[in-house]
Amino acid sequence: MSKLHAQRRQGKFWPTVRAIIWEKAQQLYQQEQAKTMGTDFKGITATHKELRENGYFYKAKLIVLINLWREKKGLPTLEEEETMHG
Repeated sequence: MSKLHAQRRQGKFWPTVRAIIWEKAQQLYQQEQAKTMGTDFKGITATHKELRENGYFYKAKLIVLINLWREKKGLPTLEEEETMHG
């Protein structure tokens, strides 16, 4: 297998972005847990399976991809815009 073929198969964009999506999904999960559990929240993390099954991965994917597009266009991220219009 040529180096070019191996590089094309691996890619640079998705492995990096996928890691950001998982991080964002975990953040969304913990925010929801903290909101619903109040003082009982212990900072428990979810498995990738739980994040997928409960829709956190999908929601995080949308947020991350929208933010990347907005940053490329020089626009504020969704979180920055929310803070401005809070």
